Parts: sequence; structure tokens; C-alpha cells
Amino acid sequence: MPSETNSGLVSDFEDYLKIEKGLGALTVSAYKRDIGQFASFLDRGKRTLLKARKEDVRGFIQQLFANAVDGRSVARKLSAIRHLYRFLLLDRRIERDPTLNIPLPKQWKVLPKSLALDEVEQMITTNVTSEHRDSGALAIRNRAMLEVFYAGALRVSEVVSLKVQDVKLEMGCVLVRGKGDKERIVPLGRSAQEALSFYLRESRPQLAGNKSASVLFIARGAKGITRQRVWQMVDAASGAMGRHASPHMLRHSCATHMVENGADLRSVQTILGHADISTTQIYTHVALDRLKSVYQKHHPRAKAR
Repeated sequence: MPSETNSGLVSDFEDYLKIEKGLGALTVSAYKRDIGQFASFLDRGKRTLLKARKEDVRGFIQQLFANAVDGRSVARKLSAIRHLYRFLLLDRRIERDPTLNIPLPKQWKVLPKSLALDEVEQMITTNVTSEHRDSGALAIRNRAMLEVFYAGALRVSEVVSLKVQDVKLEMGCVLVRGKGDKERIVPLGRSAQEALSFYLRESRPQLAGNKSASVLFIARGAKGITRQRVWQMVDAASGAMGRHASPHMLRHSCATHMVENGADLRSVQTILGHADISTTQIYTHVALDRLKSVYQKHHPRAKAR
């Protein structure tokens, strides 16, 4: 942070987000990063966060756009700044909110990308490992992770933080800790259950050796797996079929395929861990777009004039 004053203020704001708002570590970290960028911008004008004016907020937004930052990212940063000044108002450290009446930048609705069902099948059944030692154990682990990603529509952070005790194979589900440390029960299909069972029986003991670990998915020596390593693994798995997918695409694919097959939105919302059903509703648009594509391709009078 540019000054000690800003540093102490942001530290108080961080405690507020964690304790009062119950936000998770990743969300709080993102808020701090955005506030830090704004504080650095203010510092160049010899101004602190407590002394920021409306024109400072506008200037920061203009700079972001000038640096080709996309509208969605700008909106997220403005949201973080708004939360900061709401906190400062409640704490009576400021009298006026400099973000008041500053509109969010217009955003195009970006539909999430998803894979076709056969692409998911091909991706999961491909043995994925770039290691030469313990390659069999790693391939088994990677398949189990891909199965869980797709079966439960999980986020990367949720998969890497899964504990062995969270797996309830006898019940066909896992206990997931999502954003804001909120817990939810996520069902797993038979394929995911079998892949997990095989991993726990054959692969995990080999990777752990004589060490122990509480997390479910581990590297050699019972070490935890980083988010970056998971992204690399998913990218390698999708690369085998000529695409470059992300873990989030598997999450989107699960939700899209469920909606396409008639799942109600409330059930999909529960599985995804969305706080607001309006976030889940985007998958109806994805499914409708795919339905239109199939219709245009196969209906005999779709292109008739």
C-alpha cells in the first residue's frame, strides 16, 4: 500500500469482509488487490483512500479502459471500491461516498463456454500425465479429478481443498466448501464414484508413500496440488482432443448438460452453489443457443424462405 494510513485502513476492511460479510479468502484477496490498485492510483496524485473524490474514481476507471482492461474487470474493481466506501461510511471515517452515482460500465453478457458431451467423455477417458515416474498413479488421480470436476460442477479451489473425510462414497456425494466457506452436499454419479474409489484404493497410497495428508487429491510425497497444476492438467487433457479447456469449462459443461436434459434450475443452483438463481439462469441461454443450432441444422424448413 502507498502509505501506512492506507495500509491500516485496508487491514480493517479485510477484517470486516471476513468477519461481518463472511467472505472467503480468495474473494477477500481479490478485493484487496483491486483496492491496492486504486490506492496506488491515488498516491500518484498525493491523495489517500480517505480523501478520494468522485473525480478520482472516474479517473481510475478511465485509466483502466485506456489500458484495455475489459468492462467486466472494471465493473469488479468498481464493486470492490464501492464496498470499501460503504464500510468507511458505516465506520464513520468518511462523510461522503465518492462512488455514489457512478454507473457500472456497460457489460456484454458473455455466455460461459462449455464442451460437448462427447468432448467431455474423450477428455475424461484420456490418461493424462506428463510425469515419467508413478505415471500410472498420476493418471488414475487425474482421471478421478476430471470425473469429480464434471460430476459435481466444482470450482478449482473447491477440488484442491477437498478432504478425504469429505468423500461419502456410501452416500454417493461429497461435502464441498465453496465461496464464503459455505458448505453444500454435491451428488456424484457412478462414474465419478468408481474413479474416486479406484484412486483411493490404488493410487493415493502410492503417491502418499509413508506420509499422511488430509486433502483428497495429492502429489507425490502427500503434497497438496496447486490450482496452477490443476489448470495445467486440464489443459493437457483437453489438448489431446485438440481443444484447450479450463476447469471452469467442465463446471459450465455439467450445468449446461443438466439443463439440456431437463434439470430444474433450483437443483442446478444448489449443485453449483450459486447464492442467486439469476446466476444459474444463464445456462438456460446456453442450452437455448445449442437447441437453436441443432434446429437450424436439422429441421427441414428451418432455412426455407
